[in-house]
Amino acid sequence: MDQAGRDIERAAELIFQSQRIVVFTGAGVSTESGIPDFRSPGGIWTTFEPEDFTIQRFLSSPETRIKIWTLGRAFKFQQAFPNAAHHAIVDIEKMGKLSAVITQNIDNLHQRAGNRPTLVVELHGNMQEVVCTSCRALWSWEQVEQRVLAGEGDPRCKQCGGILKPNAVFFGEPLPVHAFMKAHEKSCRCDLFVVIGSSLVVYPAAEMPRYAKSNGAKLMIINLSDTDQDYLADMSIKGSAGEVMPRIINAVEKRMKSAVESHLTSL
Repeated sequence: MDQAGRDIERAAELIFQSQRIVVFTGAGVSTESGIPDFRSPGGIWTTFEPEDFTIQRFLSSPETRIKIWTLGRAFKFQQAFPNAAHHAIVDIEKMGKLSAVITQNIDNLHQRAGNRPTLVVELHGNMQEVVCTSCRALWSWEQVEQRVLAGEGDPRCKQCGGILKPNAVFFGEPLPVHAFMKAHEKSCRCDLFVVIGSSLVVYPAAEMPRYAKSNGAKLMIINLSDTDQDYLADMSIKGSAGEVMPRIINAVEKRMKSAVESHLTSL
């Protein structure tokens, strides 16, 4: 067996032995569903300026708001589908081992893949929702997009006339307090923390693996490139999430099947 195979088997053994797994996902999972990230060639910063995503500019500039409402069409959020990595995380839930999915992504793909919404902690919000910045009423992105397509360049809240905003965290906004506290709690109480598709450079989200390690959890990192926390990891696999995760899940399922067969034989 080559090193890659040994890494898969070792990762499978960690998952097999764990009971309270937290999965932490970043842009590397979403990009495999065709959603551009911010920094890569062809990414969001090639079409939008970082300043467009500051809460100050969004609230003060109708032109910026009109520009932002084209985001869904430009990057096809609605046309993206969960990929093999999303489905592998659902498999961990089906095994009864998943404590939470903490995600930096704003695309709703974990829920669409089949993870229970109550297990998904969205640290940076969700672009599939639109919130009124005044009365906090919520709409779906599709509802507001239809108004934009019908000619409302800068749609306003139908209840109070306030400014509507994608319910994702813009620069200058704090993380949702409830989401952060839940992520912190789940990280501190897990026995295995699995990072998938994140370079762990965006804080405070990137503190979560440290919370897990400091409370005795094992740390596994699966990412295409090195991360700032590889030195903390009990194991690190370099590779595509959509290729690596199904192989790990297959190896875990073999272990589970073998364990059941051994138990039945002993009866």
